[in-house]
Amino acid sequence: MAHGTHDYRDDPRNQDILININGELVRREDAKVSVFDSGFVLGDGVWEGLRVHGGVIVFLGHHLNRLYEGAKALDIDLPLDKSALTRRLYETIDANEMTEGGHIRLMVTRGVKATPYQDPRVTIGSATIVIIPEFKTPLTETLDEGIKLFTVHVRRGYPDVQDQKINSHSKLNCILACIQATKAGADEALMLDPHGFVATCNSTHFFIVKNDEVWTSTGQFCLGGVTRKRVLESAVAKGITVREKNFSLTDVYSADEAFVTGTYAGLVPVREIDGRTIGDESATIPGPMVVRLREAYKAEIAAAVSGGR
Repeated sequence: MAHGTHDYRDDPRNQDILININGELVRREDAKVSVFDSGFVLGDGVWEGLRVHGGVIVFLGHHLNRLYEGAKALDIDLPLDKSALTRRLYETIDANEMTEGGHIRLMVTRGVKATPYQDPRVTIGSATIVIIPEFKTPLTETLDEGIKLFTVHVRRGYPDVQDQKINSHSKLNCILACIQATKAGADEALMLDPHGFVATCNSTHFFIVKNDEVWTSTGQFCLGGVTRKRVLESAVAKGITVREKNFSLTDVYSADEAFVTGTYAGLVPVREIDGRTIGDESATIPGPMVVRLREAYKAEIAAAVSGGR
């Protein structure tokens, strides 16, 4: 059975969650922003996905660095500094009594516009900041069975067209990639860079294992993934050879293992790509490298939790 990396089972607690909109906590059914908001009108904003473990938003500093870097690139003036935004995030999860299994979508848009037009100069007021906390846990089936990928024609483009380093609300290329993969019967899209080398997936980062080495893309055409970085650093610390390099689909199809990483589900094995089974037909899922790296990533999370808020 196919499962996407972001699948989850409904949790009744999510019906009563409190959502933070510009510092005000409101019930789910009352959570609204203006139709003139830049995020709605144009997809003009940046966002982060965050995980809550042991009452701690893990790796928050790395996520906020990426958020503020993207906002600066887009010339969005955040009305809160990192400390103030951190306090608002924790006030939100505390109000929801969220200590474990939490997923947060933090969104910042340029703010409300006087009229629906792209020019930032018609924006009135300050940036809109929305924090949506939900109780969500990855499906065990996804983690145990792995996912199927399909290589799509939609490419990760050059930074002078749309810089993939910005985690922007404007995700149309990823959405089109996801649609094509879904139509092909896959769970997620594998995307190539402009030169035809493997770049990333539409919502996760992609890795292969060859001869006990872990390979991933150069990172030039994908978001600077927080989980990606944690996994790479953990692998190096364990003496595993890591290569950030250009590689093609030929390398992918003959890989011993493949997996994707993301803030929500951590490490998820890939069992099939473009109709080809990854590894031997008798290979176990997850494979030995994924098991090893998962344990290392769990240790990273445990260390983050022990560090407290």
